[in-house]
Amino acid sequence: APLAAAMKLNISNPATGCQKIVEVDDERKLRAFYDKHMSQEIDGDVLGDDFRGYVFKIAGGNDKQGFPMMQGILLPHRVRLLLKKGSPCYRQRRTGERKRKSVRGCIVGPDLAVLNLVIVKKGEGELPGLTDRNIPRRLGPKRATKIRSLFNLTKQDDVRKYVIRRQITREGKKTITKAPKIQRLITSVRLQRKRAQKAEKKDRVLKSKAAAAEYAASRRAERIKEKNARESARRRSSNRPSQGGK
Repeated sequence: APLAAAMKLNISNPATGCQKIVEVDDERKLRAFYDKHMSQEIDGDVLGDDFRGYVFKIAGGNDKQGFPMMQGILLPHRVRLLLKKGSPCYRQRRTGERKRKSVRGCIVGPDLAVLNLVIVKKGEGELPGLTDRNIPRRLGPKRATKIRSLFNLTKQDDVRKYVIRRQITREGKKTITKAPKIQRLITSVRLQRKRAQKAEKKDRVLKSKAAAAEYAASRRAERIKEKNARESARRRSSNRPSQGGK
């Protein structure tokens, strides 16, 4: 069968938050992507002078039937794999469920309809719709350590003062602000609760040890009592006069 020469390149720029789809019909340009696999980097010069100096990373793609590329499958075609919870290209519906699904290998080939590229290095010129505008992030970081790294904070700074809030304006109603609940936030209440949990665990260990020692002592006392009873019974039977004739 003849090789298909049309492919869509879904290019994204994490620095600006922009994304653009470029359709490439030239087989010579696409040939530079063939036999490359996911997470490999490729120079943008192969796409033309507009992309001179740019470096792209292959992030994935879909074949013409819509099956996604899966990292780690070093094949240029589709395979059927038994997937479980945590596997890429699969979402578990029931607890413990596994399912055999078709996925596309991670090696780029001519059967792909869409190839996802990420800009890792900006080139000389600007790309319309990718580098000439900036789309602000709708939501800020939620985890405490990521908020600290964003604002270059120390552990002594209060993270709660630096949470990115967003305003919500509704027609005819009061403007309100929303902020995410900070995850992994260490507060005095959390430390107090942690100390209480640790003390409770320690008390449980001590109580279980005391109960085990008490049980062992009672069992030892029962065994000693039973042993003494057997010995006294044996002595009584040996001291009893015999019933035989003189």
